[in-house]
Amino acid sequence: MSYQSIQGATVVGLVCSDGVILAAEKRVSWGRMVMSRSGKKVFGVTPTMGLAFAGLVSDMQALTREAKAYANLYKLEKNRTISVKAMAKLISNLLFNRRMMPLLMETLVGGVDEDGPTIYSMDPVGSLIPDKFITAGSGAPIAMGVLEARYSEEMDLEAGAELALRAIRSAVARDVVSGDGVDMLVIRADGTEERSFPMRG
Repeated sequence: MSYQSIQGATVVGLVCSDGVILAAEKRVSWGRMVMSRSGKKVFGVTPTMGLAFAGLVSDMQALTREAKAYANLYKLEKNRTISVKAMAKLISNLLFNRRMMPLLMETLVGGVDEDGPTIYSMDPVGSLIPDKFITAGSGAPIAMGVLEARYSEEMDLEAGAELALRAIRSAVARDVVSGDGVDMLVIRADGTEERSFPMRG
């Protein structure tokens, strides 16, 4: 089965004036089969950083465990939290090192550190791209259309959360392998809040 047929998901990342939003819907599919309606695709890594994915849930979970382990080692060795850029480069290297047998997913890394709020996206072999707003997965083209029309760098986290929700719901309305609710990380300089939403119209 090809990567394109198993990446069913809609994932959104936004840089806001006061933090970062990472959001993804909950449906887990394998080709045309819905495996779960409560899959988690958004994960906290440090108190002010998170990961969001589109692709194979097993690969997401494996990479998240590895990223958390590296973040903890960094904290122990340096006595400070790893930066978002350093974590993104680390994950990019992990993905590139596995390029002959890649992890089948697209990855978003986002958080707040001394450089402010930032997000990065990566393909399965680790191409690292920073941006202000990012979409991934099979619903990405539809979600991107909503973000392109409405995103502003001045928007705060509450406006960003509303926009991310709107973008995912728009994608879910047209993408059959996305759906069943939305998980969201609202990341501020002083910590991360997890939110969950039902999939209304």
